[in-house]
Amino acid sequence: MQKILRWFTPLLAVGVAIFIIFFLISINSLQEQKESKPLVLSNEVISEEPKNIWLNHFSQTQRLGYFYPVNEVYVTLDLDEKIVNAIPIVTYELSASLLDPYQLFCLKEELRRHSLKYYLRKDKDAITLLIYSQDVNKLNSLVKVLKNYQITATIKPHKEEKE
Repeated sequence: MQKILRWFTPLLAVGVAIFIIFFLISINSLQEQKESKPLVLSNEVISEEPKNIWLNHFSQTQRLGYFYPVNEVYVTLDLDEKIVNAIPIVTYELSASLLDPYQLFCLKEELRRHSLKYYLRKDKDAITLLIYSQDVNKLNSLVKVLKNYQITATIKPHKEEKE
């Protein structure tokens, strides 16, 4: 048994070495590859005709009120009608001088509670809100509620700045 094990390891190493040598020779053969041509950039646009595939059949069949699932949906809209009686939304400017972040938080919560859309613009010394609303009474009630949080605010129509 010891004679077999003593000769087995060198024979295995020689066999693996011969295998690696034949493998490397077969990979790096000196034969030139036929049909090798340099790559050429072509700018031709190839337009293929649509193929008749089996999915097209399923997308065009209707049977017993069942429609086969199709990933494409086509929607057509008739947008030729003109909108009449479009009322322009008046933009008001609410100017408030806030002293701390808590007052800003309270102001945002009150705007959310009154369901008013706004744009917040921060300056160094004041915060200006552009409020999109037509109801001046609602805005005046907002100013009264803001006085509970010690926030002084004024409302006036917003004039767009031209640049």
